[in-house]
Amino acid sequence: MSEAVDGERGSGLAGLGRTLRYLREKSGKSLGQLADESGYDKSYLSRLESGKRLSKMVVMEDLDRYYGSGDLLVQLWKAARHDAFMDKYKEFMRLEATARVMRKFTLGVPGLLQTEDFAREALSDGQTTGEDDEAVDERVAARLGRQLLLRRDPAPNVRFIIDEYAFRRPSRTAKTWDDQLLHIEAVAMWPNVVIQVLPFVVGPHYMEGSLTLLWQKDGKGVAYKEGPTGGVLMDEPEGVMRHRLSYDRLRDMALPPSDSLTFIRGVLEEYRS
Repeated sequence: MSEAVDGERGSGLAGLGRTLRYLREKSGKSLGQLADESGYDKSYLSRLESGKRLSKMVVMEDLDRYYGSGDLLVQLWKAARHDAFMDKYKEFMRLEATARVMRKFTLGVPGLLQTEDFAREALSDGQTTGEDDEAVDERVAARLGRQLLLRRDPAPNVRFIIDEYAFRRPSRTAKTWDDQLLHIEAVAMWPNVVIQVLPFVVGPHYMEGSLTLLWQKDGKGVAYKEGPTGGVLMDEPEGVMRHRLSYDRLRDMALPPSDSLTFIRGVLEEYRS
């Protein structure tokens, strides 16, 4: 069985596919027989075995019961899902590094605007071991490295819409939060950056997680939406346009840039008092 579950050879999705094929062949079933007995389409099952598609977890639960394999497929599905998310995120970071226009909405302080101390706090659970600290150091360095793209030449045109929620949950230490607010205030005055605050007074909004829109020099756009269950990168013109319109509605609800700067300074004064 070690051959079937060897997830280190290729992606987690490929490993899951190999295991699905191994279990089917071990049971002596053809794809057609599996389709008839499981109720899933034959072509769909074939794509799962070839590693071309990630199913919903309930499918893996059904197949675990069918093969009597405990929760093996569910656990491999979780690893494959993580790999799929990371692949999309890596592609997003590649596109972000060359984008000429960026539009971002976040519920918290955006990674591109975080200070080193704030990033370290955000990326750590506060109970790390020495080994964990090293991993956190690497993630902090990577996050700070991403921020260099705001200052590259030519500088990208960047707009952040930040939910007021981000300014109502301070850091654990006063200095970290003071430095973070001062940094956001400073970046808001850069010529290539606009920062807007989406205040609580506008009421509920439909956006969960974060949304980033990127446009390259050739005009090609992509949208990247990230939430609690992972990230989705899309480049279909219709999907990008739909998310652009959603972003525009948030922009219209947000405070104007000058009022947003006043708001940020007000939060800083409130926190210091």
